[in-house]
Amino acid sequence: MPNSRDQLLACIPRLRRYARALVGDRAGADDLVQDTVERGWGRLASWEGGSDMRAWLFSIMHNVRIDQARRPSVPTEALNEETSMALAPGSPSSGLELRDMETALRALPEEQREILLLVALEEMSYDDVAQTLKIPIGTVMSRLSRAREKMRANMEGRAYIAPLKVVK
Repeated sequence: MPNSRDQLLACIPRLRRYARALVGDRAGADDLVQDTVERGWGRLASWEGGSDMRAWLFSIMHNVRIDQARRPSVPTEALNEETSMALAPGSPSSGLELRDMETALRALPEEQREILLLVALEEMSYDDVAQTLKIPIGTVMSRLSRAREKMRANMEGRAYIAPLKVVK
């Protein structure tokens, strides 16, 4: 059985993939993963040996992301914005579809985007997502439903109309 150090290192590729999808740029994602691994490494003794380390690290990443959002950031400029996502093989339109999907994903509110990514990209269960983000499972399902509908509407080129109305 691998030790906790090896398990942590084995989670890095999935952390990078999730961070890249969440943040949108490689440098920011790498910073988020580095901060997450550093924090996880420092708290490795507090990890419960039989539990899912991936979920534990995603929970740490979520908290690091919140901390980063609260901190004032130094304005930076991307050096190669056009190459932020590799083109998919196949027809020329597949690259455009990927770009449109990335744009639609970026348009989602972060709380919906992170749940969509954890469920769809990381294949986590609703219960695991709820525990990772420390929110009720009903909130996970609600945000995921809204995220999927907004993505669908955006990809179809139609405006998203919220089913609920605000009553004052």
